[in-house]
Amino acid sequence: MPPTNRSGTVSRYGTAAGTGTLAVLVLVGVCGSPLYVGWAEGNTDPNGAGGWFMRLLAWPAWRLSSDDPGQGVLATDLRAILLVILAAALLYLLPASQVARVQGSFSQFFSGWGAYVLAAGLAALVSTLLGPDPSLLAALQSAGTGATYGFLSGWIIGTASLGGRA
Repeated sequence: MPPTNRSGTVSRYGTAAGTGTLAVLVLVGVCGSPLYVGWAEGNTDPNGAGGWFMRLLAWPAWRLSSDDPGQGVLATDLRAILLVILAAALLYLLPASQVARVQGSFSQFFSGWGAYVLAAGLAALVSTLLGPDPSLLAALQSAGTGATYGFLSGWIIGTASLGGRA
């Protein structure tokens, strides 16, 4: 017997957490890539709203190699890695009981958005504390920057979470 949901048919859409996680992977993978980061820095105006937002999307920047021989690729890319892991975990943990009762509601949107804000702030905090020069002040400032990034780009994750099952 095939798996069924409450209505008795198999949905062709994924879960809200699954579609949100896929959106996180795409957002961090594309906008954090060295190609996009270089383009955003070289071709956008930081004093305009559009250019500032395009540069903000590049916040979880990752690299394929480390410039500093003392730091490995993991240390330089820790923020992006933690962002993906924490966002996926929070997308699965936060909305389950609330969203399960109201299918396709805006609670999926706000749960996805909120999960991304928390994940970005936590990823920035932890990556700074585990980084080369950890300090509490730098970690708190980095968490504020991460939360700002999550707040202003989390609507993308929230929108992706809207279409899935709880």
